[in-house]
Amino acid sequence: MAGVMHPTTGILGGAFDPPHRAHVELARAAREHYGLDRVLVLVVADPGHRHAVAPAAARLELTRIAFEGVPGVDVKLDNHARTVDFLEERRPENAVFLIGGDELAEFMHWKEPARVLELVLLGVAMRPGVPEDELREARARLPAPDRISFFAMRPMAVSSTEIRTRVARDEPIDELVPPKVAEAIHRLGLYRGD
Repeated sequence: MAGVMHPTTGILGGAFDPPHRAHVELARAAREHYGLDRVLVLVVADPGHRHAVAPAAARLELTRIAFEGVPGVDVKLDNHARTVDFLEERRPENAVFLIGGDELAEFMHWKEPARVLELVLLGVAMRPGVPEDELREARARLPAPDRISFFAMRPMAVSSTEIRTRVARDEPIDELVPPKVAEAIHRLGLYRGD
């Protein structure tokens, strides 16, 4: 990231439907890699790119529980359906927007990706199942590739879809989510009819 500012704030946005261990690990790895003062975790109330199964209030509660005790993390509800709209309104300074490597190929289909890269750096977590050369090719095709950097995170094969499927089948999810998140999913009766 030569020639670009050093980020002090990380932003991790998503549906968190539900949040899982890889979300927490991504935030931790990014904080360590970039030396971030804080990570703002945004639970998108009404994601513009997909249907959320659980209501926003439940997803916010689960996400707060998931990141409980993780230093430097602040969890908030985001009422913007698209990332660029949040960034235009808030204009965060010295920020890096964090995504998983599997999301980089889709980044060109986001609303105004070039504007996103003007407003923030993009930090991409190297995740299992996404070959490094594919990530580098995707980066080269994007506007302002110098505003995109990669960081390593501990490999974790987990997805929110898998968790919802397991809950619907009444299968255990303890190894996929923090224990208190599993408890809250059961307490709130979420994902039963998924």
